[in-house]
Amino acid sequence: MAFLRPADDSAREAALETRALYLRPPQMRDWRAWAELRALSREFLSPWEPTWPSDALTRGAFRRRIRRQLRDGQDDIGYAFFLFRRADDALLGGVTLSNVQRGAAQSCSVGYWIGRPFARQGHMSEALAGLLGHCFGPLGLHRVEAACMPENEASRRLLEKCGFRCEGHARAYLRIAGAWRDHLLYAAISPRDRAAARRRD
Repeated sequence: MAFLRPADDSAREAALETRALYLRPPQMRDWRAWAELRALSREFLSPWEPTWPSDALTRGAFRRRIRRQLRDGQDDIGYAFFLFRRADDALLGGVTLSNVQRGAAQSCSVGYWIGRPFARQGHMSEALAGLLGHCFGPLGLHRVEAACMPENEASRRLLEKCGFRCEGHARAYLRIAGAWRDHLLYAAISPRDRAAARRRD
């Protein structure tokens, strides 16, 4: 049933292009660039992420990650993308859609990271805006959710710039950097569905 799956199966394999970036699923050939960028950015990223395992940046761990993400995409429960700069194909960061729910919900959660050298330059807002178009278009989703810690002002500004609205405060929501941390819960709704709701009202 189209209601339960993406309208077009090619949406699972899509590479997305924005003005200055392209997003595509990670591949094994990305391992070295990914590991180097994550290592360079570790101090910058670690306050906002779950504790990294000891083998986090190894080729074997990356291979397992790729296999899991491939299965998730095939099962329509999650989609992973790396961000690349179109001008020179530099890897900038990543975005993941997880917990895809079909049926009555048609929703997912989004998570993201940007390498330290590329932060605060508008890359993630451009990528997230493009990805929302993919979510509300080819993937046929109604709602995209996100969470960030209250003190992560950069992430809060990013979400609000991209049209997310804060819907609540979740206590001890995720284990980040070794401790259970409160998060603000955000969501963006498909413009098509928002317009339909206004017409009904």
